[in-house]
Amino acid sequence: MAIATSLNQPFTQSGVGLHSGLETQVNVLPAEPGSGRYFVRVDLRDRPTIPASIEAVKSTVLSTELAIGETSVRTVEHLLASLLALGITDARIEINGPEVPLLDGSAAPWVEAIRGHQPAPPVQFPVSEATLTEPIWIADKDAFVAAIPAPQLRFTYGIEFDLAEIGQQWHSWQPDRESFSTTVAPARTFGLAHQIETLRAQGLIKGGSLDNALVCGPEGWLNPPLRFANEPARHKLLDLVGDLSLLGVPPVAHYLAFKASHHLHVQLARKIAQPI
Repeated sequence: MAIATSLNQPFTQSGVGLHSGLETQVNVLPAEPGSGRYFVRVDLRDRPTIPASIEAVKSTVLSTELAIGETSVRTVEHLLASLLALGITDARIEINGPEVPLLDGSAAPWVEAIRGHQPAPPVQFPVSEATLTEPIWIADKDAFVAAIPAPQLRFTYGIEFDLAEIGQQWHSWQPDRESFSTTVAPARTFGLAHQIETLRAQGLIKGGSLDNALVCGPEGWLNPPLRFANEPARHKLLDLVGDLSLLGVPPVAHYLAFKASHHLHVQLARKIAQPI
């Protein structure tokens, strides 16, 4: 198992949830060794606890939502990816509402806060002693996500859209060679202009804006500049890391995805978690 690591001090972030549009505050605190990462809904009377585990996944519609019984917390992926990538295996995450704030649409604000409250010396992406012996593939038409046996941990993500400004793009990241903080975390969530009204009519993206998401239309990006030429692909890779964090520390493998989704990410994680 990877060495358990917690924060040395708590920190707080506040902001609007992407889908709910509600302002929430998150306090991330040190936790007991071996307790894992877990959420506590402090706005509710009995302060229910929701583990950041694959068993707690309730929904994967445009974000990952965790629940225990009727109590849930949504859009957990950016915060969880940041905690995992910076080696925080144990964390108590107190939240006073149903959705983690989107902040600027990336994981960079979470990373900055975590880095300021890490034990010294800081621990980077923890390496599991578990490895895969056979590849695992989950596919839906031409979209897929896979975990392939490999000697080092690697994540590779490809996307493809009809809009010329996005097109087909890829990004590959190896934690032991490149910093999550500078190459993955700054990539922001993105959306397509022609889908906005439909999604809002479905009660989604109520808190989305040009301040916390990149938006692309037929004429190009509505709110440039991009932080990376392939920022959308990097953001999807960020989401994948966050969803795989629900395994605790994912086994060493090459995680490969193309045109995938939170739903496929979680299916892969569930398949990995199944006892052999």
